Amino acid sequence: MDFVAGAIGGVCGVAVGYPLDTVKVKIQTEPKYRGIWHCVWDTYRRERVWGFYRGLSLPVCTVSLVSSVSFGTYRHCLAHICRFRYGSTDIKPAKTDITLSGFASGLVRVFLTSPTEVAKVRLQTQTQQRRPSASWPSAVPPACPAPPASSGPGPKYRGPLHCLATVAREEGLRGLYKGSSALLFRDGHSFATYFLSYTILCEQLTPTGRSQPDVLGVLVAGGCAGVLAWAVATPMDVIKSRLQADGQGQRRYRGLLHCVVSSVREEGPRVLFKGLTLNCCRAFPVNMVVFVTYEAVLGLTRGLST
Repeated sequence: MDFVAGAIGGVCGVAVGYPLDTVKVKIQTEPKYRGIWHCVWDTYRRERVWGFYRGLSLPVCTVSLVSSVSFGTYRHCLAHICRFRYGSTDIKPAKTDITLSGFASGLVRVFLTSPTEVAKVRLQTQTQQRRPSASWPSAVPPACPAPPASSGPGPKYRGPLHCLATVAREEGLRGLYKGSSALLFRDGHSFATYFLSYTILCEQLTPTGRSQPDVLGVLVAGGCAGVLAWAVATPMDVIKSRLQADGQGQRRYRGLLHCVVSSVREEGPRVLFKGLTLNCCRAFPVNMVVFVTYEAVLGLTRGLST
């Protein structure tokens, strides 16, 4: 049931945080933005509300699988480690066991998320100028009909599946796993931090005499765990986004190390923390929803089984 609960929690989380994720990716990959509000205003001016939801359909379709694998892998790794070290799964795991299980869950999810992340980043950074609406005619009509204006070339990617097919055709299978090295560095230690901090906070917030925290405790622990995980993940998240966005036009980066060196040389060390504030602001409500949904589904299944 950890797989099922993780899937449901993941879908709820992505629905809450996707608009801020779009803004985060744009800030990380496009130097023209001076800050969060500049990016929000420019995106809204060009594409209106739809611009914040570009590429959403693919994450919604796949996040259930990815989140399911993350939570399921974590629980199963933890159970196997406890069985191997202590001979039982009922004993309270050590902090090292939780850290190793979280690290493993982060590594496993990379193989599933990399193509999805490539499509998401490409669609989020693909700008499309909003055309003037026909419902607002000019105050002074022209004396004679003007020839229809050219609408210009349309967007390169028409949707998530078209994006994946185009990347595979133009860049091969390696294109779908572009930035996966940065993803490995990002998700390994961030998920170790994620599950470890959640466990510690739950213990601290559990009332005396109870074995589990209440709903408020889960909300606070989940939100804080998400913030801490993104705090350690943001530097590699910046590099991951830049590597995955690279390929739309002339390629700038030859690999992970070249991307890090070039980005720091051109924009200073602060570039590695672009989007940190936005990541943390988005992580708190998203992971509140993820964990409270996860625990609620597990609690419901326990109640039904008894």
